[in-house]
Amino acid sequence: MASGKIRMGMIGGGKNAFIGAVHRIAANIDGLIELSCGALSSNPETAKASGRDLFLPESRNYGSYKEMIESEARLPEDQRMHFVSIVTPNFAHFEPAMMALEHGFHVVIDKPITLSLEEAKKLEAKVQETGLLLCLTHTYSGYPMVKQARQMVKEGKFGKIRKVCVEYPQGWLSLPSEKEGNQQAAWRTDPAKSGKAGCMGDIGTHAAQLAEYISGLEITQLCADLNRVVEDRLLDDDGNILLKFNNGANGLLMASQIAAGEENALFIRVYGEKGGLEWHQEEPNTLQVKWLDAPSQRYRAGQGYLSSFAKHNCRTPAGHPEGYLEAFANIYRNFALTLNCHLNGTEPSAEMLDFPGAAEGVRGMAFIENAVASGQSDQKWFDFKI
Repeated sequence: MASGKIRMGMIGGGKNAFIGAVHRIAANIDGLIELSCGALSSNPETAKASGRDLFLPESRNYGSYKEMIESEARLPEDQRMHFVSIVTPNFAHFEPAMMALEHGFHVVIDKPITLSLEEAKKLEAKVQETGLLLCLTHTYSGYPMVKQARQMVKEGKFGKIRKVCVEYPQGWLSLPSEKEGNQQAAWRTDPAKSGKAGCMGDIGTHAAQLAEYISGLEITQLCADLNRVVEDRLLDDDGNILLKFNNGANGLLMASQIAAGEENALFIRVYGEKGGLEWHQEEPNTLQVKWLDAPSQRYRAGQGYLSSFAKHNCRTPAGHPEGYLEAFANIYRNFALTLNCHLNGTEPSAEMLDFPGAAEGVRGMAFIENAVASGQSDQKWFDFKI
């Protein structure tokens, strides 16, 4: 049983790491979680220095994730971390996650879940074997209006879903930044650290997860055109994919990191028999709903007419903008509330359980591997194999 805050250990996310700070802010927003220990870099000196910057106790400021997991497992139950948050590049996800589960610790892990589909399946099997929780931080599923969209589709407001269009254009890799000292660009364009895909692994997985999450459907076939636009880049930086879903619906997915001038313009449209919806990540508090035989509507975050799932994830009154950090925090809060129920032997609500897990991680890796295989082939349609 948890007494006090839920204790988090962090792997990666030290000095000069963007996503580590995002995870810590998100975990801290609701006051449910405290950072108790860390192994904040693969370099022991950087790890220790990063831990001191965050005022970690020296005894729990570790030089490696192996040292942290083994040392924390030896501590009394009322002192050791409850879960570990893994915020490393893709190639360094699987081993610490597996080791944490084997030592009895729950896991939060950045997406994509692993470097390969095979690793993702092993991790999912370990989660099922241990009964421990694994949360995958697909940030955009944490937005209240995304949850509102999902519930409206689930309730059949639009009838049978027929078409899903999702796009995620960025422009930050329009130049060969990986050769100019940009560390974020360097590992994301390195097959040894990022995996088989670049753009499609980094942001295409977000688009695919959002398409399945809102529509409630699963991708069954795809036809991919993946491109390396910047000269001498080792992984795709742009792509277009035709999709087919398990109810017969079709769709389009575009992801690009060479769309000069774009920031994070994630945009999804879902169409059914009776109407459709659209949501823009850069204007996240609005959900546009369109009807076949009635005027269109604008649903807004913070309003009383929203579903329980949307309300559960709204933090401020209507008109006060909530964004990326709050969406990230919603994932951490739902995970923390579910974990607290797990520790106390109580049942979490459906709203608490609404966060991505190992199954979504496996589907994300399958998306990457199938998209790459399709992009390298002259075959028109590829079955979505897991």
